[in-house]
Amino acid sequence: MCRNLLDAGFELTVWNRTPGRADDLVEAGAMRADSPAAMAEACDIVISCVSDTPDVEQVLAGDEGVVHGAAAGSLVIDCSTISPDVTRTIAARLAERRIEMLDAPISGGSEGAAQGTLSIMVGGPVEQFERARPALRGDRFDRHARR
Repeated sequence: MCRNLLDAGFELTVWNRTPGRADDLVEAGAMRADSPAAMAEACDIVISCVSDTPDVEQVLAGDEGVVHGAAAGSLVIDCSTISPDVTRTIAARLAERRIEMLDAPISGGSEGAAQGTLSIMVGGPVEQFERARPALRGDRFDRHARR
């Protein structure tokens, strides 16, 4: 997913729970952050895709989580498939700091991510969806994108 965003011309700051998994992205031009909070400090839109509910809680709301680095007005897009109750709890925690959130679980697996053909089911405020649309489509500079 990140590679497609880089290829579309987005500037990225990345963080991964397994640091070596971000090496190829850094080599391709992304900046590396030392924590989710540090990554969020560098971004106005944060996209997370983590394997399960406790990990999403840690990345977004943990001690070094996104909530501690994101500025008011930032947008968090979580592409993980997790408990809806936990998603609402995390969204409320972010909202306390005036950070917006979209729940955007994906379908299509690693093949869909590599090919840019994921299906994304997005829930949240329409104005935040419109703000996120270029990143979700990965078409910042793609003049041939389907409209």
